[in-house]
Amino acid sequence: MIITKTPFRVSFCGGGSDIPKFYREHGGCVLSTSINRYMYISIHPYFDEEKTALKYSRTEIVNDISEIKHTIFKEVLGDMNLKGIEITSTADVPSGTGLGSSSTFTVGLLNTIYCYKGKYVSKGRIAEEACDVEINKLGNPIGKQDQYAAAFGGLNFIEFHKDDTVSVSPIIMEPETSQALQDNLIILYTGLTHDANKILAEQKNNISQKDKTDNLIHMCGLAHAMKKSLENNDLSDFGAILDEGWKKKRELASGITDPRIDEMYECAMANGASGGKLLGAGGGGFLLFYCEKYRQKHLLEALNLRRFPCAFEHDGTSVVYIGDKYW
Repeated sequence: MIITKTPFRVSFCGGGSDIPKFYREHGGCVLSTSINRYMYISIHPYFDEEKTALKYSRTEIVNDISEIKHTIFKEVLGDMNLKGIEITSTADVPSGTGLGSSSTFTVGLLNTIYCYKGKYVSKGRIAEEACDVEINKLGNPIGKQDQYAAAFGGLNFIEFHKDDTVSVSPIIMEPETSQALQDNLIILYTGLTHDANKILAEQKNNISQKDKTDNLIHMCGLAHAMKKSLENNDLSDFGAILDEGWKKKRELASGITDPRIDEMYECAMANGASGGKLLGAGGGGFLLFYCEKYRQKHLLEALNLRRFPCAFEHDGTSVVYIGDKYW
C-alpha cells in the first residue's frame, strides 16, 4: 500500500488571472499558500486483478476503465493503463468549499500512481499534468493556480506566462512575520457550498469584456504589491489589499457573492477585520479575514460562524507511507 497526502490551498490575491484565456494575452500571477489540511489517497493491489475498485464519496467497482463514473479517476487511470488496483481518497474538508479540492485530488492521484509504478516525477511535471487533465482533457473552465499550489506547497508567488509556462517563487520573509501573518488570519465556514465550474465558466466568458480584463490586470498589480510588502516584512497593508482584491473579484461574475455573503463580510469589517475575501471561485465555502489577534474575539462573537483552524505548510504533495510489496 502507498499513501500520499496533498495540501489544500488558500489564495490571497490574483485569482482569475490564472485562466489561459487571460494570461496568454496579459500574463497572470497569484499569491497563495498551501495549508496543513490534506487530501489523502491510498493505492493497493485489488484481490481481483481484472477489476478496479475506487472509494471516494461513493464506491465504484468496475471491470473496465471506461465504466468509471468519476471523471478524473477515469481520465488518469485510462492514461496510465492501470487496473487490478484499489484506490481510496479521503479529505480534511469537503468539496465545493473554495480550497481547490478538485485540483488537490488530481495532483494527489497522479503522485500516488507514479509512486505505485516506481517512477519519480518532479512536482512541476505533476502540476502540469494535472492542469492537462482538468483543463485540456476534461474541459473544466478553471485556471492553473490550484494544481501548482498543491504540488509545490508553501507560500508562493506563482506567475503564469504568455507561453503557458509557470514560475513558482517562494515568498521569503522573517519567521516572526510569517507567524504574525498566520496569527492574524481567520478562516470561517459560511455553511454554503458552490458549483465552482458554473461560476468560473461565466468568469471565463466575461474575460473578453474590457472592464473584466481591467479588473484582472488590477488584481495582478495587487498581487505584486502584496508580494513586495511581505518580502519587506510589512503586514500593515495586507488587509487593505485583500479588501481591494475582493471588491474587484466580485465584479468578475454574477455568482461570486450573494446578499448572505455580503452581510457576513460587512459584519466582519465592522467588527475588527481590515480586509478579507471569499476563498475559491465564490458562491460559498470559506471566508478569509485579516484581523489583528487582539480584535478576533469580538469578530468571532459577532459572526458566530465555525472557525477553520489551519497553518501554512511547505511540503506540497508527498508520500507518507510505503508498505511492503507482496505482489
